[in-house]
Amino acid sequence: MSEGKYNIKAVSTLTGIQPGTLRAWERRYHILEPVRNEAGHRLYTDKHICKLKWLSEKVQQGFTISQAAALLDQHETEPGYTVSEDVNNQKALSEQLLQALLRFDEVKAQELINKAFALYTIDSVTVNILGSLLVHIGKLWEDGEITTAHEHFATSILRSRIGMVMHSFPHNGVLPKVVAVCGPGEWHELGLLIFTLFVRRLGYEVVYLGASLKEGDIFTVTETVKPKFLFFSCTLRENLVPTLALANELSKTYSEMEIGIGGSAMSGLLPDGAERYIVGNTQAEWNRWMSSRL
Repeated sequence: MSEGKYNIKAVSTLTGIQPGTLRAWERRYHILEPVRNEAGHRLYTDKHICKLKWLSEKVQQGFTISQAAALLDQHETEPGYTVSEDVNNQKALSEQLLQALLRFDEVKAQELINKAFALYTIDSVTVNILGSLLVHIGKLWEDGEITTAHEHFATSILRSRIGMVMHSFPHNGVLPKVVAVCGPGEWHELGLLIFTLFVRRLGYEVVYLGASLKEGDIFTVTETVKPKFLFFSCTLRENLVPTLALANELSKTYSEMEIGIGGSAMSGLLPDGAERYIVGNTQAEWNRWMSSRL
């Protein structure tokens, strides 16, 4: 690693990330290992700055910091990868795709998506381009900058392509089944899609249910599928208590089934009993959680 030359105040100025936030990210997600000078003060390198800018950008796009850290962890396992490379090209392609979607030009949109898959890894396209656009389009709609027709058209195409990728991975018949669903009241699927993509890459057969189901439906699915794992995604804090209540009820009914809850609502101070459902924030943590329960 190159020599550290930026103190934490300089890093905060360069990246816009407050020192307290930066320390919390380091402690919780282990995304950086700053060097120390003789006085014991943290010193950061240019590579650290690049990582932090990338993470900050993902957070601004709508990702939680845990999701962004998981993506960073994933990318750094790719041979020859550096955080800064291809970012500008991906941004340009993503903007072209957005404009095609807002023109209702499906042919051009599909052409650009195919181009992205030809240039970048599957994970990079599904998360950095398609997933990020899903978040961005949702925000544009919420802010009244695009119509409901634009939102429905764009979302349909993006979800369809992400779904095609997820279902293209062969599953290992020896591995148990997994059910993935948003918790009660939850409609934000991005984190669930990322987790499901990861699990599918491991060879698990995943029944992806997406946004919040009607009360009682999850019991019907569970009774039919008989999964080994049931994963809930919960991003909004106000939905955590009902999600935990449903997890507790399912746990009592299906004692052999392992239940996990992910998402930004599972951080910070948690209600009593919530710890048993924590699956973690990174791929390594997800893998350990599942492996320890097989």
